[in-house]
Amino acid sequence: MTGSSPRLSGSILVGKAHGVDSKGVPSFATHLDIKRTIAVPHINTVFGDVMKLIPWNAVERLTNEHGTDDRCHDFTTRRHLKALLFGQLSGACSLRDIHASMTSHQARLYHAGAEAPARSTLADANSNRDSRVFSDLFMVMRDMATPGARRKMGKMGDAVRLVDSTSLRLAGVGTEWARFSTHVCGAKAHVVYDPDLSRPIYHVVSEAKVNDIVAAKEMPIEVGATYVFDLGYYDYRWWAKLVEADCRIVTRLRKNTKLHSVTAMRLVPGTGVESDSIGFLPARQAKNRKNPMDCAMREIVVTMETGGILRILSNDLDAPAKEIADLYKRRWQIELFFRVMKQTLKITHFMGRSDNAVRIQIAVAMIAFLLLSLLRKMAQVKQSMLETTRLIRSNLMHRRDLTRLKQPQRPPTLDSTRLAPTWAST
Repeated sequence: MTGSSPRLSGSILVGKAHGVDSKGVPSFATHLDIKRTIAVPHINTVFGDVMKLIPWNAVERLTNEHGTDDRCHDFTTRRHLKALLFGQLSGACSLRDIHASMTSHQARLYHAGAEAPARSTLADANSNRDSRVFSDLFMVMRDMATPGARRKMGKMGDAVRLVDSTSLRLAGVGTEWARFSTHVCGAKAHVVYDPDLSRPIYHVVSEAKVNDIVAAKEMPIEVGATYVFDLGYYDYRWWAKLVEADCRIVTRLRKNTKLHSVTAMRLVPGTGVESDSIGFLPARQAKNRKNPMDCAMREIVVTMETGGILRILSNDLDAPAKEIADLYKRRWQIELFFRVMKQTLKITHFMGRSDNAVRIQIAVAMIAFLLLSLLRKMAQVKQSMLETTRLIRSNLMHRRDLTRLKQPQRPPTLDSTRLAPTWAST
């Protein structure tokens, strides 16, 4: 009959909307019906809430400063950052991983203002977008995370800075900029780390062939801070700059370097300190070069747990020898940080091997570390950095309270009478 079909189809839609189809077959309430009846409050995805921790006003300012969105109409700096952070937090190891995972969650990513980029688009952005916009954002977030933070370490000073670097091996197309030898290409991440706040405060990327001390000379020096570093930074001229800035130095003394005009200090029993003496470094670094470190220095010899002997050098002549030895022992914390960056955030899996792409990915990994540190602090239960990372990774696209990820999730209480199947009348 003419006009029957529209009425019939309309009755089918009405019937299904009430849980009954036109043939009298029972159907269960749809998800839409459930939302209408129980009125569950909206909860963002964990990824959406994490993105709220990013200072987007600073991102916009830095984007304008560096012009990273000039001639870019679609894949903006904001979208680029979100895609790379999604890759870091989800544990993606390649551009294809990011694209596939974001595509599968596109509906929920939409509410977080993110969108799955094409693999080629993300690769081009990694190669061409100015990496400084991400490294500068890291510095902004670092300052926001540590407002007015000053530590009280007694006579050892207020701020402790651990200085070290880690090597990152590169292979494949686009790695010629980081050629180290005939068969090896690699980069280095040079980092200044705050052990009291458990986070990096400065980083720079270079080719692996760049010596540690060359990068250290370009680092900003904080007046009055205590700098702890290893033999890779054995340079008297750099040490002299630190002393001029009223900094304390805690490092190792080379085997072939001996102090002269030595005065022995009194030892405190039970501290593990074998000897404590004050003297002067050699007057010349070479036959024709004067040593600028002409101030008195202190050599502390301690026995390590492995049985080896450690010669520690410092320009602090007043603090107890045990405190100086403990300061050098804290240098191990930056090694643990590098382990987290390589094994947990996986900065060894580069999604682009050009100079610019490597710098971008390391900067974003540093930003991800700051976010995870903040989330760890926000958690309502005590948990390690590794545990925090695992919880965020496994719940990234779930609608959960990101401060209670460790707690068991309780399903919403539903009214069983309203969820019962509706039967067609006979």
